Amino acid sequence: MANLNLYYVWSFILFFNSLVFLLMGMNFLMNSYSIFLEWMLYSEKSLSLSFIIYLDWISMFFMFVVLFISSMVVMYSMVYMGEYNYSSIRFLFLVLLFVFSMLLMILSPSLLSIMLGWDGLGLVSYCLVIYYSSLKSYLAGMLTCLINRLGDIGLLISISWVFSYGSWNFIFYKNYYSETVFNLVIISSFTKSAQIPFSSWLPAAMAAPTPVSSLVHSSTLVTAGVYLLIRFYNYVNFMNEFFLFVSIMTMIMSSLCANYEFDLKKIIALSTLSQLGLMMSCLFMGMVDLSFFHLLSHAMFKSLLFLCSGIIIHFMGGYQDIRMMGSLCLSLPFTSCCFNVSNMSLCGFPFLSGFYSKDFIVECSSFNGFNILVFIFYYVGLGLTASYSIRLLYYSLLMKFNYISMMNLSESISYMKYSIMFLSGFSIVFGCLYMWMVNMDLYFLCIPFYLKILTLVMVLIGIYMGYELNYMSNFMFLNYYLLNGSMWFMYSYSYGFYSMYYNMSLKLSINLFWGEYYGGMGISYYLLKLTNLMQFYSLNSLMIFFMSMMMWMLFLL
Repeated sequence: MANLNLYYVWSFILFFNSLVFLLMGMNFLMNSYSIFLEWMLYSEKSLSLSFIIYLDWISMFFMFVVLFISSMVVMYSMVYMGEYNYSSIRFLFLVLLFVFSMLLMILSPSLLSIMLGWDGLGLVSYCLVIYYSSLKSYLAGMLTCLINRLGDIGLLISISWVFSYGSWNFIFYKNYYSETVFNLVIISSFTKSAQIPFSSWLPAAMAAPTPVSSLVHSSTLVTAGVYLLIRFYNYVNFMNEFFLFVSIMTMIMSSLCANYEFDLKKIIALSTLSQLGLMMSCLFMGMVDLSFFHLLSHAMFKSLLFLCSGIIIHFMGGYQDIRMMGSLCLSLPFTSCCFNVSNMSLCGFPFLSGFYSKDFIVECSSFNGFNILVFIFYYVGLGLTASYSIRLLYYSLLMKFNYISMMNLSESISYMKYSIMFLSGFSIVFGCLYMWMVNMDLYFLCIPFYLKILTLVMVLIGIYMGYELNYMSNFMFLNYYLLNGSMWFMYSYSYGFYSMYYNMSLKLSINLFWGEYYGGMGISYYLLKLTNLMQFYSLNSLMIFFMSMMMWMLFLL
């Protein structure tokens, strides 16, 4: 055993288990099975403490996706993080701890054991984000940890509340809980899935190594919130227009910001955020099956996108700025091919994995009878997704080479090649396979031809706009670029940005953060103004001083 590389061993174990869960999931789906395993930990008189595992086809399929992507990431990390040193083994065990926390969360029908998995995800993600031990990593890790802590508060309150119903096994009581419990769980899930106003941690978490980003942003940390809401789903309490609006605004905001970003990993992180907004809005429209479908298909192509970007960064000597790249399709043909597959799948290009779930969601949303605003935002979101994908493609693969001259890029990526090859296959076929397995093609939607073709038209317009965006000079105000470059000013408490109050009367300083306006500096500013005013009164004529004193006396009487 000592001679075996632990990366090989764990990659094989995870891959084998993922296939087992896939076969079990298909069996459970076909026979409508679900298994409830209860393990009594402690029992004394009327008090009993038990650990419960709930197995049904939803948890099985999600387990398959998580374990399959984890196995590919572990195989990839073997080369990316260095073959065999102490630090790389530590990295492997952190990744495994992360995966096991996620599995604990997936299999639990009890809020108490979900809390264990939920907390495990938060703590291990902090360790992984600060892995490179730079100041930027520490700041990003702290931001990630603190915002996820906010979600823990909501979950802890809901645990206490749910116990008054007799048990923590929420799966039996979904139709009996009060609306407040659902709202607490939804807000907790919003912090984990980085919806507005908790979005700033997601691009900041890009300080982690690329294999971790691939795992975190495809199938584990960010999807934990969506998965919890799918488990908690209750049609009456989820049909909430406020939460629907928040999730749609997250989708639009992240897609718009991705069009003005130049960091390769941040663009992909913002695209994850827009897809999370799509899944959440799906849930609040009542389309829970489609939300789960998109969750799985998105995990496949998004992990592939991150792994391909990792290879590009690896060979560019750590550079992540897409303006420094260009013509990579000539030097890294295989990686570029896989990168294109995942990018097109993300856009919803016909007959790739993302198309089946995305097109279906958009058609069902137009069939659902929501207002015109939701309809417009959905289609604009589609166009913006295609736009930033084509912009990314153009800058990194097609433009002229902008890096150091005489740079020798060669595709000697050994085991990395196998992981992206497997994931490319799934990014192409997973959508239609899942659709056939779950009988989603039996949905009958009768909509007019122009509405049917509108999704494809919006994707093509987005592709054209993304191409044109590369040649456009600055034609907007500076504040517009500041707004979209700082995630609509949500970086205020993490890194700071130019103040949105710049053009207002309080021109303290162009570089002030929001925290300084409303925090100590703002208060001291107003105190200074108040003392100046008092000084002005007291140094003025005695008549004004006397009159004001008389007015106060009358007021007190």
